[in-house]
Amino acid sequence: MYPDHTIQEIDQIIAKSQQAFYQYKNTSLKERANFMRAIALEIEALGEELIKTAVEETHLNENRLYAERKRTIFQLNSYAEAAERGDWLEARIDVGNVAATPPKPDLRKMLVPLGPVVVFGASNFPFAYSTAGGDTACAFAAGCPVIVKAHPAHAQTSTLVTKAILAAAKKCQLPDGVFAHIYAADIEKSAYLVKHEAVKAVGFTGSYTGGRALFDLATQRKQPIPVFAEMGSINPVFLLPDKLKKDYSWIAQQLSGSITQDMGQFCTNPGLMIGISSEALELVVKELTENIKEVVPGKMLHKGIARNYVNNMQNAISQRRVEVIYQSDYKMGEEDGVITLAKVGAQHFLANPELHEEVFGPYSLLVVCKNREEMLEVAQKLNGQLTVSLMGTAEDLTTHETLLSVLREKCGRFIMNNVPTGVAVALAMQHGGPFPATTDSRFTAVGADGIKRFARPVSFQNWDNEFLPDELKNENPLNIWRTVNNGLTKKIINDK
Repeated sequence: MYPDHTIQEIDQIIAKSQQAFYQYKNTSLKERANFMRAIALEIEALGEELIKTAVEETHLNENRLYAERKRTIFQLNSYAEAAERGDWLEARIDVGNVAATPPKPDLRKMLVPLGPVVVFGASNFPFAYSTAGGDTACAFAAGCPVIVKAHPAHAQTSTLVTKAILAAAKKCQLPDGVFAHIYAADIEKSAYLVKHEAVKAVGFTGSYTGGRALFDLATQRKQPIPVFAEMGSINPVFLLPDKLKKDYSWIAQQLSGSITQDMGQFCTNPGLMIGISSEALELVVKELTENIKEVVPGKMLHKGIARNYVNNMQNAISQRRVEVIYQSDYKMGEEDGVITLAKVGAQHFLANPELHEEVFGPYSLLVVCKNREEMLEVAQKLNGQLTVSLMGTAEDLTTHETLLSVLREKCGRFIMNNVPTGVAVALAMQHGGPFPATTDSRFTAVGADGIKRFARPVSFQNWDNEFLPDELKNENPLNIWRTVNNGLTKKIINDK
């Protein structure tokens, strides 16, 4: 429906983006915030057309899409407020003293925008992680133009959102090129975007294979650039003994909903459960199975995801000593998911790296341990994750201190007595984790701290006040929080 842009067209788009950067980087925090708020209003104005289009392209139901659109609008407004507040700038001022011996220089540091950012739209979130999603919003807040590579699975939805962004840019009188939209189903054209010398950063949400390929391309450039890729995660849930005994029914209810929500098509889907063999664990499995049997399998996002899911799921359950606990017998069409629960002993899990890989869809594997020592061994062997969850009581935490210490190093979000699905847009949220969950665990893809991904620090030494950026001037005209001589303050600096 939408032909790929040619290389020549892509070059022209990137050139406009680079030119727009020189103007957009100098916009005020308020101007950027107003732009993002205008985008939110334009998306809302798309009304039912946007929802209906996304339903047709993704098979997600209307309720889910209404919620996701609301989240996307909230993200834009939330990051707009954060951009204007200026905390993300990390303004640092150490006032100089020429009378000191030796003279102390005046140093003032803040984050400044990187340059044009390429964002790859995600398949499983057509609004919140795609064209006007979190990466785009964060880049705009940082002062960077954005080029979005539309996901081919919902290109029409992406096009509608693009119209909203361009309408907002026009109303805010921003330069042509502050936002651009590219159709590029051809992998080579995606690679070309990442390798282009004018592109300064990449945002990506998707598979490990895709994210790692982009990361490798970026590091091989003459001038390497950061790739902020959110990739695969199996989001292990540790079921501790005392909690199992006391709340097995509640645990089963929570897990069944989390595993099957939207056919498991979340990066935070709990793809792994770990417990110690016991009667309570058997009761959880029994009730979990009964709960999942009540769920009618539905269509997955598109044929490619459905095909990959079936291949990866079948590979996982064909591994040695893996036993299928339950698999839905719903007649499978080309795009339908098959809900699958399986289990394996801890030693076989430890010996087989293939069981540590993500199966993106309604699948979860239970690892049955003989004792606490074996559970700890499983924890130590896990790869980096977006999340790790614990189902435990105070007694469990006291008796598993070493386990807690190990697991904290494995994840970006450490969850107690809750499931990993559901990512709140909040400043304290960390949506990112150690490799291979993401390419840089220091940053988050959700929450206003994500703005920092698309900025870099610059220190201004011994500049006259009138030539400093407003963010660093003595009079603090933007009234932002700054660290002045090691103290956080909004006060004016008296340079007399």
